[in-house]
Amino acid sequence: MTVTLIGKPGCHLCDEARAVVVSVCAATGTPWREVSILDDEELADQFWQQIPVIQVDGRTVAFWHITPQQLRAALP
Repeated sequence: MTVTLIGKPGCHLCDEARAVVVSVCAATGTPWREVSILDDEELADQFWQQIPVIQVDGRTVAFWHITPQQLRAALP
């Protein structure tokens, strides 16, 4: 299981989501990764209006905002 944060540099909502992802993943031992829409044209086309997007194993669980409680609930 992996949490993926899709965003871009300079995005304040991405910074807020990253803080939640880092905290929850550290507490649960869940690996996570970050992907920038600036590096992937397909992701940019799909998500440019919704960043940050948080996925768990490729399934979108939130966009724009996420709370620690929401992310924990999305983890199996």
